[in-house]
Amino acid sequence: MDGRILIVDDVATNRIVFKVKLGAARYHPLMAASGMEGLRMARTERPDLILLDLMLPDLGGIDVLRSLRDDPVTRDIPVIVVSGSTALEDRLLALEAGADDVFVKPYDDDLLMARLRNLLRCRQALTDLTEGHEAAMLGMAEPAAAYRGPGHLALVTDRPDMALKLRRDLAPLMRDTISVLGHSNALADSDPAGGGPDIYVIDAETAGQPAAATDRALRLLSDLRSRSATRHAGICLLTGPAPQSEVKMGYDLGANAMLTTDMPVAEIVMRLRAVLRAKRQADQRRGQVQDGLRLAMIDPLTGLFNRRYANARLAEMAQSAGQNGRTLAVMVADIDRFKSVNDRFGHSAGDDVLVEIGQRLGSNLREQDLLARIGGEEFLIALPLTTLEEAQAVARRLCRQVEQRPVVLADGEALQITVSIGLALAEAGTRGWEPALVERLIGLADQALLASKRAGRNQVTLAARSAA
Repeated sequence: MDGRILIVDDVATNRIVFKVKLGAARYHPLMAASGMEGLRMARTERPDLILLDLMLPDLGGIDVLRSLRDDPVTRDIPVIVVSGSTALEDRLLALEAGADDVFVKPYDDDLLMARLRNLLRCRQALTDLTEGHEAAMLGMAEPAAAYRGPGHLALVTDRPDMALKLRRDLAPLMRDTISVLGHSNALADSDPAGGGPDIYVIDAETAGQPAAATDRALRLLSDLRSRSATRHAGICLLTGPAPQSEVKMGYDLGANAMLTTDMPVAEIVMRLRAVLRAKRQADQRRGQVQDGLRLAMIDPLTGLFNRRYANARLAEMAQSAGQNGRTLAVMVADIDRFKSVNDRFGHSAGDDVLVEIGQRLGSNLREQDLLARIGGEEFLIALPLTTLEEAQAVARRLCRQVEQRPVVLADGEALQITVSIGLALAEAGTRGWEPALVERLIGLADQALLASKRAGRNQVTLAARSAA
């Protein structure tokens, strides 16, 4: 892993120690000796993670954190605060300001490095999510997630007394729903639709059997991360005052935080809030990507696929047909005299007609068929595994379904609408299916459509020759 780590610390010795440790682990360290320099480098260098000291000569670490989180350029960069202060108030302020974790000196080197690897993987996962989808994401950027409703916290333990105490301690300080699950039913409780707990707190301690409890907790952590219903949940391990070396593996398995039984309740609450905040920001990013991808392939007016998606999907259908020696029918349908609808009734009425015709066409096609809006009033239809006779019957049925009843506008005006269709059929030849064949097939269907228009509209015309 060659992550770029920005070290913000005014003590030269501390910077050098971190530089050596990070360099030995094959990271690329960057160094800043003040808060302002750290903010400038965070913007210009875009590091993958920041190690931040709280005591800085010009700008306190808390103010640096707040500035990082307020800046769209830097707000998603993970930050680990490394502080010499043992004051609980400082840890709480850092977590509230947006720190992903806080380590108090002297800290466990192995635990810090495990946490660093953990946060870098989380950041890379989000980067991988959006990589290659930049065009789809244009205009989709949103500010950091604002106020949200209560979350759902699940305490996973087989120690009822501990669960009741922790629940009793947390409830007055949290607005979130808190439930208790046993290890045996934690997976069964997950909702495949994604409505399960936002955070799992897994008990990794059992009196008299610490090794067995840790092993069971790590197995559950791994199971939760491997299942689609729970892989994006926040997961915390609850350990004893001094986490065993095995527990540190939790970060490498995907834990989001380590909580200890001697940790002040207020700090546990703030760490849980930090996990929930990070989880919701990641959910927001995934939602933005999905929205962007959807908009990139869907026509916003009709809800049908657009031309960009149709071309790619049609190529896949053609390849599949060629490999299996099957035929593929392609139609181009055009609404007759659509310009007169816009001219007489306005573009809003024209939009209503497009939506209604799109719905009628779609309701008369099979699930495996393709329907897309590829132009102003043009629709592309592809029918895989369809003979010439079947394709002609479908095309005639589509014409009838459009013609048989008028389209009623919002003002009650009823319009008689018809469509003309051009049909082309391709059969797999001995050479197989070439990419250019798809373009030729659409071109033949377009020519047949023009023939339908010239012949009087509201009819189906078969292309004079097939594509092969």
